[in-house]
Amino acid sequence: MTSRLEPGDQAPTFSLPDADGKPVSLADYLGRRVILYAYPAASTPGCTKQACDFRDSLAELNGAGIEVIGISPDKPAKLAKFRDAEELTFPLVSDEDKTVLTEYGAYGEKQLYGKTVTGVIRSTFVIDADGKIERALYNVKATGHVAKLRKEIDV
Repeated sequence: MTSRLEPGDQAPTFSLPDADGKPVSLADYLGRRVILYAYPAASTPGCTKQACDFRDSLAELNGAGIEVIGISPDKPAKLAKFRDAEELTFPLVSDEDKTVLTEYGAYGEKQLYGKTVTGVIRSTFVIDADGKIERALYNVKATGHVAKLRKEIDV
């Protein structure tokens, strides 16, 4: 079983390529709150709904001093197509070898249609300005999650 992060834990650092192949590092966001959300695959129905919910809430989140980063095992080229098709204006980063996803507890065994499979566990992490985990939410639903999260963090 993949170990899970808890509030107060130090967020695992990372530097991963974005949709354009440029490195995005958690250290770039020190001093700001970050929502890092892990999703299984770009351009799938659930992941598209979730990304669009974040896109549609971005102004309010940014206004509250919160940045959003999406992470998946997709290649940068696929992320670029997804970003462009859905007009996403926040970074999508590629973790092809799933190292960072694993460090966050967002890759491992999960239930899918009653079967145990290994894959990305849809998860959301709220990271505080000091790089510590504020919230670690695992097995979140693609639909309605952003609205629920906004209520929890008062945005």
